[in-house]
Amino acid sequence: MVEPEERPSVAGQRLGAPESMGISTLEPGQRPPTMPPGRQVSIRVQMLDDTQEVFEVSQRAPGKVLFDLVCAHLNLIEGDYFGLEFQDQHKMTVWLDLLKPILKQLRRPKNTILRFVVKFFPPDHTQLLEELTRYLFALQIKHDLACGDLTCNESSAALLVSHIVQSEIGDFEEVQCKQHLLNNKYIPEQDALMDKIIEYHQKHVGQTPAESDYQLLEIARRLEMYGVRLHPAKDREGTKLSLAVAHSGVLVFQGHTKINAFNWSKIRKLSFKRKRFLIKLRPDLNQSNCQDTLEFMMGSRDCCKVFWKICVEYHAFFRLFEEPKPKPKPVLFTRGSSFRFSGRTQRQVIDYVKDSEFKKVPFERSPQHSESPSAGQVMVNGQKQSLSLGQSPDGRQPSPLTSPLLTDAGFVRTDDEDEVRRKRFPADKAYFIAKELLTTERTYLKDLEVITVSFQKSVGKDEAMPDSLRNLIFANFEPVYKFHETFLKDVDQRLAQWEGRSNAHIKGDYQRVGDVMLKNIQGLKLLTAHLQKHSEALLELEQTCHSSRRLEGLCRDFELQKVCYLPLNIFFLRPLHRLMHYKQILERLCKHYPPTHDDFRDSRAALADISEMVVQLHGTLIKMENFQKLLELKKDLTGVDNLAIPGREFIRLGCLSRLSGKGLQQRMFFLFNDVLMYTSRGMTASNQFKMHGQLPLYGMTICESEDEWGVPHSFTLFGQRQSVVVAASSASEMEKWLEDIKMAIELADKCNDSSAEILSSSFTDSKSPEESSADQESEDDLSASRTSLERQTPHRGNTTVHVCWHRNTSVSMVDFSVALENQLSGNLLRKFKNSNGWQKLWVVFTNFSLFFYKTHQDEFPLASLPLLGYSITIPSESENIHKDYVFKLHFKSHVYYFRSESEYTFERWMEVIRSTTCSSSHIRSLSRKEPHVY
Repeated sequence: MVEPEERPSVAGQRLGAPESMGISTLEPGQRPPTMPPGRQVSIRVQMLDDTQEVFEVSQRAPGKVLFDLVCAHLNLIEGDYFGLEFQDQHKMTVWLDLLKPILKQLRRPKNTILRFVVKFFPPDHTQLLEELTRYLFALQIKHDLACGDLTCNESSAALLVSHIVQSEIGDFEEVQCKQHLLNNKYIPEQDALMDKIIEYHQKHVGQTPAESDYQLLEIARRLEMYGVRLHPAKDREGTKLSLAVAHSGVLVFQGHTKINAFNWSKIRKLSFKRKRFLIKLRPDLNQSNCQDTLEFMMGSRDCCKVFWKICVEYHAFFRLFEEPKPKPKPVLFTRGSSFRFSGRTQRQVIDYVKDSEFKKVPFERSPQHSESPSAGQVMVNGQKQSLSLGQSPDGRQPSPLTSPLLTDAGFVRTDDEDEVRRKRFPADKAYFIAKELLTTERTYLKDLEVITVSFQKSVGKDEAMPDSLRNLIFANFEPVYKFHETFLKDVDQRLAQWEGRSNAHIKGDYQRVGDVMLKNIQGLKLLTAHLQKHSEALLELEQTCHSSRRLEGLCRDFELQKVCYLPLNIFFLRPLHRLMHYKQILERLCKHYPPTHDDFRDSRAALADISEMVVQLHGTLIKMENFQKLLELKKDLTGVDNLAIPGREFIRLGCLSRLSGKGLQQRMFFLFNDVLMYTSRGMTASNQFKMHGQLPLYGMTICESEDEWGVPHSFTLFGQRQSVVVAASSASEMEKWLEDIKMAIELADKCNDSSAEILSSSFTDSKSPEESSADQESEDDLSASRTSLERQTPHRGNTTVHVCWHRNTSVSMVDFSVALENQLSGNLLRKFKNSNGWQKLWVVFTNFSLFFYKTHQDEFPLASLPLLGYSITIPSESENIHKDYVFKLHFKSHVYYFRSESEYTFERWMEVIRSTTCSSSHIRSLSRKEPHVY
């Protein structure tokens, strides 16, 4: 009998993974599951995309080892929603028990194929936090539709298929769509619904595959048969029924119609005796003759036990806060089953993903069909045996999420190599200042390429961009890019001479950098006109996007590309920020040099030139930083018509708890120079924050109210129409908020701007002041999903606003400015808390985050680490680091060590990271800017 050839899993491909077992960056330092000793056996697993993988496990291995291998291969973080099912010797479909040895469950493992499928269906798909998880759920829905398990009316079926087609082939083209439907059968009666499917498909123009998955799940979750697996049974009268289990409890079906449901809160006990399945209910005080025990007859005792087990697991997963502890083993005899749920509960899964620190790079989708591996290259444990670790079949670099670089298997530098490196490099501080210029210039040139190369290729050539805008952007960025290409070559050549990599016999003349800086800054001054146009280009792009939905969609899609690792509009400000970097570098150089040094005169002259440019463009930079922040916040907020109104300045955002009749509720507050807005996080695909209210600052008063309400760090805001009681997470957070709010109130009162009526009109929230003050917010409204045909915005789960939300902190506009101006790049060695080796990474610090690359030539980061809420310290003796120039980053249980190459670079990394981890008040900004109108 010829076994079928295995194809690489499309799920893994879409994640960008190589065909090798992957470890997610969401759990740094995680190792593959420990394999018990003993002979290996091959287990075949069929994935949700119908591909098959072979995994090698020990004969003694429990089911959890195999399941963890499958999840690691897929880079699946939320694997607890899934399970492995198979047919036992009685031809019954059962779940693989994670605690029992595999070979005690599979009688003939070579002839058994396990299926990796969804096991637990949550009531709301927005509880699935990872795009990959939603994609796998979408594959499950697709499978259930095709085999008839998920039944629905014709309209819903056609709409579901239209979203599947949109995900697979993209926007509607009649010939392509019809041919695709003829070649692929998604539902049993598809031919009769062809016209209706095509009609719906035409309405999905511009919808991304991720959005299609979201819409598919949105429709499916409302169907009665969503996630239902029927178990045949009979009632006491012999009527044929079916039992099923869901997140809410036990369901009873007659055919495909639900006729009864027993909520977990009403069920006292579930049990079985031989063929009888028993549901014992809690007594209903309102009904005197209520039956307290329901009895159903099933096909066999094994049928009863299978259904009872899945009921136990569903109840534990959705109702418990943590995994139940194992029962103590009885000394003399046992009674009843020892079976228990094994794994994380849904609450633990959600908390784990939220607390994880590494941002997963969005995965790219591959074609639905791929070629089979060549002969002799079997997929074992998720990789071709002929390939080395980290090598993909097509020669591409490994996935950012499976790269050994981000696990303990990464490159380990030895102490001997470090010693050689120290001897080769000069010890002069000026050398390391010059090297900082080189490393940051490399990053800056890559950032310019985002606009001049990537953005121009993806968006600039589209007819949706007017010629005037195209010329305004690229005619003013390309000369700057070409200039800095030459500048980088000059600096790189000088550092090579300084290090002795070339012209090693020459001393003195090449151990300097001021002359290179002076020559190039004089050339940069000639580009001032182009630099001034960059802000105009950003304004024009925003206005054009506002009037052109297609261009807005193109820009939004571009921001989802890996190369655009920051918000797009930040890249438009990079040339202005770079002037600040040059000024800071030259100030350090002049401070280091004595006046008699050969390089002092050139360095001082270069500093004078760059300072003149900074003064000339400083006003433009301040205005555009504020404008950029308003544009960025607009994407995170829903319920605001026009956030970036003339004259509005952003001051601070962050978490405060609002005191209402329901107690303290976490809210995200946004402070501007005219209004204080408060929001809550919506459970939608876009993860935007929903507007709940706004308090005009004119006439507002503020007072501390800890004694009045008995809530630590609380204060009351008295507006003209309503008052709000809020509490900060700490005394320092409260002090920052009080300081900034008081300053903003003073500015609003000086302007004498009684614009409450005007501001009210800019919100779509139509609640009356009385309703707002009564705080009649419905949590159901927060989690309500949009209609199936409404367009979704991209997932925005890793922005600064969301980091502040998860870490319960705040940041000011000054913090944003400092984080953008204090950028740093360079090689660092990284070590996890429980790992042994140090891994060499190219690290970029900007926008409150560390971005990790394998080398500085990489086009996009492998992962990122948001630093808000983190503390930076020096390791203690008890941590046994015993290396020079090491600093430690820690937040709760997350600990990372980073090792720099010199005292200077160590101090610089400490300095720039502290500028992020230590938040500032807005009052510090008064020395660097004046209120402005744009």
